[in-house]
Amino acid sequence: MAEQSKELERLVLTRLLRLDATVQGVVVGVSGAVLIFVATNWLVLKGGEVVGPHLALLGQFFIGYRVSFVGSLIGAAYGFVCGFLLGYCVARLYNWVADYRERTQQRV
Repeated sequence: MAEQSKELERLVLTRLLRLDATVQGVVVGVSGAVLIFVATNWLVLKGGEVVGPHLALLGQFFIGYRVSFVGSLIGAAYGFVCGFLLGYCVARLYNWVADYRERTQQRV
């Protein structure tokens, strides 16, 4: 009975520890896109003489990005792509480490 319980526990942990890399990428990508979109439009609506000098530095990395409404759409697209790549790579790395750990535990 104890052996069956241990085998069931190992099976459950093996299945629960995996992340879906595509879903993780989409979630992080959408979060990044919304963050850049909202931050840019917040500064546009706030207005002033100098609008968002720090956020305007994203234009150095994201070609075509400016602190404007159109720039917020461009920044959202870049934010989604960068967030997707980051989330996807982190999930894949996590799954690789979990697989490696599982293989080394099976040897023992």
